[in-house]
Amino acid sequence: MIVEMQDRGDLADQVQDALRDVSRTAIEPRFATLLAEEIVEKSPGEVVTIADREAEVLLEGRLGAILPGIPFVGEEACSRDPTRLRGIHADYAWLVDPLDGTANFVEGSTDWAVMVALLMNGEPISSWIWQPMTGQMYVAGRGEGAYRNGQRLRSEPRAPSAVDLRGAVLSRFLDEPTAAAVARNQHRFGELSAGRRCAGTEYPALIEGDKDFVLFWRTLPWDHAPGALLVREAGGIASRPDGSPYQPSTEHIGLLAAADERTWSLAHGLLD
Repeated sequence: MIVEMQDRGDLADQVQDALRDVSRTAIEPRFATLLAEEIVEKSPGEVVTIADREAEVLLEGRLGAILPGIPFVGEEACSRDPTRLRGIHADYAWLVDPLDGTANFVEGSTDWAVMVALLMNGEPISSWIWQPMTGQMYVAGRGEGAYRNGQRLRSEPRAPSAVDLRGAVLSRFLDEPTAAAVARNQHRFGELSAGRRCAGTEYPALIEGDKDFVLFWRTLPWDHAPGALLVREAGGIASRPDGSPYQPSTEHIGLLAAADERTWSLAHGLLD
């Protein structure tokens, strides 16, 4: 197997270095300094910047040097050529979001991140989330745990009842029945927010205890594969609304992540 050809720890270190270097080169200097012509609407309500595109090109080169010859599935490359998404089904593939939370980045919010996952047969086996503005590097490996800056993370059991639940629902893409359920039951939660518009900060916030659950509806693979693995390896749950495991290589909609199984069930009961 290709990953067994080198030490997993060495691979993890190389990817972390790549994320830090690329962010420092192509993204961070442009925070709060973008010109109008460096921001483009690629679809209604979705923007891309010169930082996204340059960072992805640099990451493709760096990750290709770490594990040569495997598909590179980047958000911006797939936006230009959707056939590149087929690479997600290869034996191994890099899955990359060069700048998650682009709208936040453009607006001057610090809620953005750089994310990478290494897939094997369509499933994440390693993931990295780099938050440059806070200096937090989140790393997860299948069967190896979840870490923040080298410190092991474990998600603790949370809300004993629905009234104690603190969560976020990203409502923009919800279907009508789910949106109706959220509106109907909103008063039954302890706290319900609209979220941070950045999966790269939502998932770490969940396992760090800032919230108990988060519901996403649109589940593009580069947005969720890194964080879903992080949550699982910390002891949390990241599943489809029907209870089936989240798999980035499938095209289902909806993903409910929670700190533990009981919390997942409590939240699901009010969101279904």
